[in-house]
Amino acid sequence: MGTVAMASAATAEEPKSADEIMTLVAINQDRGQRERSAFVYRQNIVIRLRDSHNKLLREEISDYQVMPAEERTNKELVNFTGRYHKGKEMVSYGKDEKLNDGGLGQADAQLARELRDDLISDKKSKDGLSPELFPLTAKEQVKYRFTLKGEETYQGTSVYRIAFEPKPKVENDSAWKGEALISKAEFQPMLVTTKLAHGIPLLVRTALGTNFQGLGFSVEYRKFDDGVWFPVSYGTEFRFKVLFFYSRQITVSMANSDFRRADVKSSVEFETTR
Repeated sequence: MGTVAMASAATAEEPKSADEIMTLVAINQDRGQRERSAFVYRQNIVIRLRDSHNKLLREEISDYQVMPAEERTNKELVNFTGRYHKGKEMVSYGKDEKLNDGGLGQADAQLARELRDDLISDKKSKDGLSPELFPLTAKEQVKYRFTLKGEETYQGTSVYRIAFEPKPKVENDSAWKGEALISKAEFQPMLVTTKLAHGIPLLVRTALGTNFQGLGFSVEYRKFDDGVWFPVSYGTEFRFKVLFFYSRQITVSMANSDFRRADVKSSVEFETTR
């Protein structure tokens, strides 16, 4: 049974509890992971680091050709532009340049790379997003408790608002809580937002001088050809402080576009100007 047909049948049964709704979401998500492997698309990632006075210190903009496979996500870097603050100006650099600016500048470069690779380039995911951030699949849902908060309209679509949080007294690495807007007609997520469920313990902040403020993520989904849903935007903005002297305001945004079915005889090309 296809996703839409299954959703229609499920709607007729009028699921009332959050667990019933999320069970149907899990079925669609697990199927969607497989369906996404038939598509290629363009992914744009923008990372910006600012100091405590909101001055831009580093910016990296990357464009990828994304080719989901059966077991992983393959990404090819197509365009890259970077610039960082040096003296009184912003200095540009390319993807192959080795930056030896040292000190905090080197820490900024490493942080930007880790944000790009760890937050948006999960090779085991069909869309590059870590499933641990958004507990939608059957494997992740078992770690969470769900609550139906009500029904509303989002972008002209009737949705359920579902809140989630880690189950108490369950040993797992689930650190997130948040809300999901779920399409009533198709039991697909349209918008998911998360934030740290417990925060960083005071002892850790005091001992290591490390702190996060406002750490959370949001991802928006949209339906494309043949009823396949993809994340089209993803973002986070937070403050990061470590060792009492390194403080950064960080923004990360991702936008997916130009979805098309993969063809072994064709290739995808993007403009190289920026």
